[in-house]
Amino acid sequence: MKTILIDDEPLAIGRLKRLLGKFEDFEIIAEAKNGHEGLEKITQHKPDVIFLDIEMPEMTGFEMLAQLDFMPLVVFATAYDQYAIRAFEENSIDYLLKPIETERLEKTVEKLRKLKSNTGESSMNNSLLQLIEQFKPKKDIHSISVKSGEKILFIPLTEISFFEAEDKYVFLNTTDGKQYLTNYTIASLEEKLPENFIRVSRSSIINSLLIKELQKYFSGKYLVIMRDTKASKIETGSAYGENLKKLMEI
Repeated sequence: MKTILIDDEPLAIGRLKRLLGKFEDFEIIAEAKNGHEGLEKITQHKPDVIFLDIEMPEMTGFEMLAQLDFMPLVVFATAYDQYAIRAFEENSIDYLLKPIETERLEKTVEKLRKLKSNTGESSMNNSLLQLIEQFKPKKDIHSISVKSGEKILFIPLTEISFFEAEDKYVFLNTTDGKQYLTNYTIASLEEKLPENFIRVSRSSIINSLLIKELQKYFSGKYLVIMRDTKASKIETGSAYGENLKKLMEI
């Protein structure tokens, strides 16, 4: 299987190369030290599988995946366990925690071998292109997973009023006034969510089905009043006002 390794840590790539070197099924055709390089290498080589880090400078692994036109099979390799649910939602083949152990990697290899076996040697690439459609971000989701203490909660989209970014964090706000920290970026949510969720500014995405009022604001902006218990007020960005007006048939 043609393989690309994407990680900003040279030691991590070196270790993974040594571990994968024990398996004759894999041909490492390229390496990338960040998401931008990863996009270039994937577009150029069209690999069967990538081993992808999540926390990287400038662009996370999730953000890189959202920009791909060609989607290979994805195995996440990261030092952070909090992204496991998100990785599951992105339909990755596996989620490896660093430092990766040989025994754990063997299980991943077995999964990939079974997938390859099911597609057949002679039609490996064509079959993967068909299978890979299920690995692209879907917009027919029904809930968003968040971590609350030791629990993983699944918040139905119908109960989500809006998402809002603060610094490096994105919070989910529900109709009953609760707020949860997510593992998503605003950009990845915009790609993932169905069409009734509209990005109205650089930092906000709202559930258009829960808009109560739309008030004119300064400099061509609008103030959106949400139909939640807090009657939340969200200011639109000037670059997003036109889309909002068209949606509401103003």
